[in-house]
Amino acid sequence: MTSQVSSPAEQADGAVVGEQREPAGDKDVRRLDRVIIRFAGDSGDGMQLTGDRFTSETASFGNDLSTLPNFPAEIRAPAGTLPGVSSFQLHFADHDILTPGDAPNVLVAMNPAALKANIGDLPRGAEIIVNTDEFTKRAMQKVGYTTSPLEDGSLDGYSVHPVPLTTLTVEALKEFALSRKEAERSKNMFALGLLSWMYHRPTEGTEKFLQAKFAKKPDIAKANIAAFRAGWNFGETTEDFAVSYEVAPAQSAFPPGLYRNISGNLALSYGLIAAGKQADLPLFLGSYPITPASDILHELSKHKNFGVRTFQAEDEIAGIGAALGAAFGGSLAVTTTSGPGVALKSETIGLAVSLELPLLVVDIQRGGPSTGLPTKTEQADLLQAMYGRNGEAPVPVVAPRTPADCFDAALEAARIALTYRTPVFLLSDGYLANGSEPWRIPDLDDLPDLTVQFAQGANHTLDDGTEVFWPYKRDPHTLARPWAIPGTPGLEHRIGGIEKEDGTGNISYAPANHDFMVRTRQAKIDGIDVPDIDVDDPHQARTLVLGWGSTYGPITAAVRRLRRAGESIAQAHLRHLNPFPRNLGAVLRSYEHVIVPEMNLGQLATLIRAKYLVDAHSYNQVNGMPFKAEQLAAALKEAIDG
Repeated sequence: MTSQVSSPAEQADGAVVGEQREPAGDKDVRRLDRVIIRFAGDSGDGMQLTGDRFTSETASFGNDLSTLPNFPAEIRAPAGTLPGVSSFQLHFADHDILTPGDAPNVLVAMNPAALKANIGDLPRGAEIIVNTDEFTKRAMQKVGYTTSPLEDGSLDGYSVHPVPLTTLTVEALKEFALSRKEAERSKNMFALGLLSWMYHRPTEGTEKFLQAKFAKKPDIAKANIAAFRAGWNFGETTEDFAVSYEVAPAQSAFPPGLYRNISGNLALSYGLIAAGKQADLPLFLGSYPITPASDILHELSKHKNFGVRTFQAEDEIAGIGAALGAAFGGSLAVTTTSGPGVALKSETIGLAVSLELPLLVVDIQRGGPSTGLPTKTEQADLLQAMYGRNGEAPVPVVAPRTPADCFDAALEAARIALTYRTPVFLLSDGYLANGSEPWRIPDLDDLPDLTVQFAQGANHTLDDGTEVFWPYKRDPHTLARPWAIPGTPGLEHRIGGIEKEDGTGNISYAPANHDFMVRTRQAKIDGIDVPDIDVDDPHQARTLVLGWGSTYGPITAAVRRLRRAGESIAQAHLRHLNPFPRNLGAVLRSYEHVIVPEMNLGQLATLIRAKYLVDAHSYNQVNGMPFKAEQLAAALKEAIDG
């Protein structure tokens, strides 16, 4: 949640706490504070859809939640192999939570590959629902099983539920005129129905979704609904599932308001649309598809009614070139990409710095270098965003902390770009982009006013009294130059990448002018108005943990654990990475130890040490996955003790 209210009920991620039992007919109902479920199967088994539907119903029920989709990197890995395993993890609770959880309580494994790829993450005693139909000799050999794990005792430490999901699905759909292969595709809906029964999830929303999704294929819609209901009925009638579970709505975790479940990329898209409306400008996106940023292009293309124009370019350079042209023409311009695309866009970002035009560069970070890990997460583009251009080309950098916070971060990035006439980096990552959480839909009256004033006429008087327009005459407070719409009479001016003369904008190679322009552009960025950083330190701790971006959830969960154990530790989280908040140096120097967890090799820590001469200690992870709260808590405890 974006709320920072702590809950004393929260225990270690993955723990089942506060359990109560009550009878429900012939079966018991156990009440839990929280549950972590992971759906896993082949990339063609529909695990992302299954997880998404379970999440949507959980959100509508009122639980707090956090999700972690995990996609295979291969477009279509061989079926039944480890590289082709796709999973979706959902953590939901009756109180405020922050992460998708460290370890699943329940694993739904659709085949041997899914079991083998995920079994190492399960704590002993976890429940495993296994599709026994897929455990053929050939399927097990594909992933290195010489004997069946369902029979050799290797799963004795877990609560295993063998379910012939494929057979049961085909049997449930025998009245439909479907081939066996077509019927088998609905086994994910059978699994969803079973899990919906186990955890008392609403069903009406899923049935409406299936009717809408397959509106043009009503027989397929009816078959999927039948499979979904069959899974529910199986859970209710089989003797293997003697218990179902309830996780009450998280009413105390949510301030009053209207909520919906939202992913980071969707929240970011909505934030960009809201920024365009609040600025009263058309929104233009120039983009080239790249994982994990493509969903923003897909979403914005649906909203022409809000004045959004999307352009899918032939490459990354064309995408940002079109966006910069749109900025020159008076649009709120955006380009979306990931790390490899930023490398290709770097020259045009430098041009935007020189032209001093507003442009949002949205970088949904992924594992690198080069093509790297397209479907995995990382925070390793910070130094690229800061310095990845030739010459002195300073650019503001903003980073959201949670999926829902991507909405507010987009508005903030737009505020800076429009106010200071500069390109702005918005650094999200794959973890935030694909993860989801409840989002309180804001009131329109609460959104910031982003309206801008375009240049209207002459702004400078020459010595002879002639009034002229100078495109580089600056606002004395923001140092922003005027934004002149092409074609406006009297505002003709020259643009390009060659150095400009101060004021007039004419081409200039004068050494003193270049020195002045370089320092002025830097001063403009240094002078951006950003809020002071808040520090959460209720016990006057000696150790501060400083984070940025998507590490917020794991860091906050780890800090809560340590405080419950009696440790004193302070926490602060950066949204603005360039410029830093003005009070950051004083905050850092007030602690004996500063720990900086990052999903890179210490990029923020390097910047902190260089700027403030503070001995910030880096704690790193670059395995393509987010931090686990337990892992961070152990590292922070070491720092406190050390």
